[in-house]
Amino acid sequence: MKAPKFIALLLGIAVLAIVNLLLGSVEIPVGDVCRILAGDTSNEIWTNIIWQSRLPQVMTAVVAGAGLAVSGLQMQTVFRNPLAGPSVLGISNGSALGVAFVVLLSGRIGGVALSRLGYLGDAAMSVAAIIGALAVMMLIVWLSQKVKGNVTLLIIGVMIGYLANAIIGVLKFLSPEEDVKAFVVWGLGSFSRVSGDEMVLFVVLMCVLLPLACLLVKPMNLLLLGDRYAANLGLNIKRARLLVILSSGVLVAIVTAYCGPIMFIGLAVPHLARALFGSSDHRVLMPATMFCGAALALVCNLIARMPGFEGALPVNSVTALVGAPVIAVVLFRRRQSEE
Repeated sequence: MKAPKFIALLLGIAVLAIVNLLLGSVEIPVGDVCRILAGDTSNEIWTNIIWQSRLPQVMTAVVAGAGLAVSGLQMQTVFRNPLAGPSVLGISNGSALGVAFVVLLSGRIGGVALSRLGYLGDAAMSVAAIIGALAVMMLIVWLSQKVKGNVTLLIIGVMIGYLANAIIGVLKFLSPEEDVKAFVVWGLGSFSRVSGDEMVLFVVLMCVLLPLACLLVKPMNLLLLGDRYAANLGLNIKRARLLVILSSGVLVAIVTAYCGPIMFIGLAVPHLARALFGSSDHRVLMPATMFCGAALALVCNLIARMPGFEGALPVNSVTALVGAPVIAVVLFRRRQSEE
């Protein structure tokens, strides 16, 4: 009886999306929101708030949350480690390193802080994040062909993350205060950076990548059985592991480039989906994880923009505050059911 749960999740996502459109520092009545979405432009201020700010945030949160959650599920499956997440292989750190080189060196070399360049600066950060993430991902993919054990690859990924953080620390020390502040703000994560054509491109990319990730459901189910048993069933272990890591890495790279490093969703949501659906079958878990990730991202975005806050809270602070209790309760209940 999984269908009612999926329907409830979809309804929950729809309700959360509507609430995200309604609430914020400026409260807009539901009737006016519906009229604005239908094309009414009589109130220019409210129209701009909905179309230029809130709707892009909703769309960004939905696809980013789904992408990070699926990436976390893939990492936990390929490494058979419940603490594995999208940043476990250092791909998020690679994005941060790419942005650090662009942001922290721009003022020192070019004499103009990137944070002052507006749209051009944002575009440069996005490109740098993608290049940094893909560079680390290709290194991991190459190493996965050379290293046999998942644990060894996991340790190498963690070491790459530490190395990237060390280089970022040196760049911070050598950079002007204004550039350091811009980098720190980027590192807090946000669903509000993406708007206009950027939002459309981001949503289209994720709508292509997420169905492609779903094609890996069968090899992911076989990987759960163990390498030897999966090989006996005809699975090419090296190829399957490579494809799963590649899929997860690309999802993390794209989301990080557009939204910054969003933490905790990829780690917490797969556990939440397993608890809600009581299944380890990826034919169920993959869509369940997508929907749960989208819903949790919308909740975090709503909390970050709750009325009473000036501007918005950092998304990473909210994801930790929301995600940590959720994962603690899920793991506690699972432990009780096993005893």
